[in-house]
Amino acid sequence: MNFVDAIIQYEFLQKALITSVMVGIICGVIGCFIILRGMALMGDAISHAVLPGVAISYMLGINFFFGAVASGVLTSIAIGFVSQNSRLKNDTSIGIMFTSAFAAGIILITFMKSSTDLYHILFGNVLAVRPSDMWVTLGIGLLVITVVYFFYKELLVTSFDPTMASAYGLSTKLIHYLLMTMLTMVTVASLQTVGIVLVVAMLITPAATAYLLTDRLTLMIYLASGFGAVAAFIGLYFSFTYNLSSGATIVLVSTVMFIAVFLMSPKYGFIQRFIRSRKIRSLEGEM
Repeated sequence: MNFVDAIIQYEFLQKALITSVMVGIICGVIGCFIILRGMALMGDAISHAVLPGVAISYMLGINFFFGAVASGVLTSIAIGFVSQNSRLKNDTSIGIMFTSAFAAGIILITFMKSSTDLYHILFGNVLAVRPSDMWVTLGIGLLVITVVYFFYKELLVTSFDPTMASAYGLSTKLIHYLLMTMLTMVTVASLQTVGIVLVVAMLITPAATAYLLTDRLTLMIYLASGFGAVAAFIGLYFSFTYNLSSGATIVLVSTVMFIAVFLMSPKYGFIQRFIRSRKIRSLEGEM
């Protein structure tokens, strides 16, 4: 049975496809602001910091969304508090807090009965997505897109020039924590699809691919969400067809797209830059 026929026939595959595409879109949107702010390490930190919240939620029998968001937000606040009240730089604070949170999550998960739950949390299992997970992902996606739409100017200014944003009276800290909250929620939405280990790739890779193609943030957001959606669709196709891990396959497809753009981007591609440098050296040699 081919992929299209399977989608038409099986409801679980329809939910998996819809959820994967939604995750690809919202990861692309929020990822643009993450890489523009140089916060890729923060994205990695939050993706790992939600683990203890997920474990506690599973142990209490409640939806992991609440525990994961609380854990992620508390960790981001702790990172900011440590870096602002000590000699440590931000990257050091991130390294300390997210590794300790991740370790605490691993210990909590050891008290759970099945190691299968740990595997799904770490690496995702989109083919087993439940209707409630799909609706949570849709709700998070609509919320994130709405916040970005209404606070686009504030996010734009604070991303490119925090000093000017402060001079205009914008609360850079408030916007930072708003972005961290959205990042946490997107991470939670991505758990079922790609898992904790791979979510940072979906946050960074589509946005980085778009960054190599344009200098305009609006177009970058559209391109990143498009790359994320396409990677989710193609990755799910290969995952279903060849019985591969869905999260890993989606990430690898996204990486292949990045490599293609990295090499062939009209303005910032490696090949184009190589040709330009050769031309410049030849002109200098003629002079």
